[in-house]
Amino acid sequence: MPLIYKICPRALWREAEAAGRFTGAPVDRADGFIHFSTAEQTAETAARHFAGQADLLLIAVEADRLGAALRYEPSRGGALFPHLYGDLPLSAVASVEELPLGEDGRHVLPAGMPRA
Repeated sequence: MPLIYKICPRALWREAEAAGRFTGAPVDRADGFIHFSTAEQTAETAARHFAGQADLLLIAVEADRLGAALRYEPSRGGALFPHLYGDLPLSAVASVEELPLGEDGRHVLPAGMPRA
């Protein structure tokens, strides 16, 4: 089961849990899809788009449960990033973990995830 990842502010994720679905962050809604990263892309995504931000969660999602609404499309330097065209059903979420800042100000990814 391949996993893809969404970095999300805690408050926004709590709203999604209350609503029973995640409709995306403001940047997702503006772009027309929900941005995700593969395990290998997550550290760079955290550093590039969430540098220094605390109170974040790392949402792991079972890619196979998203169907045709999930597309891998070129982004940074031509790398293929997962984009979800539609809401994220909470039933596809495999785990929700803290994404704390380390002493160096970089996010500390869960054990086993590639580091930047």
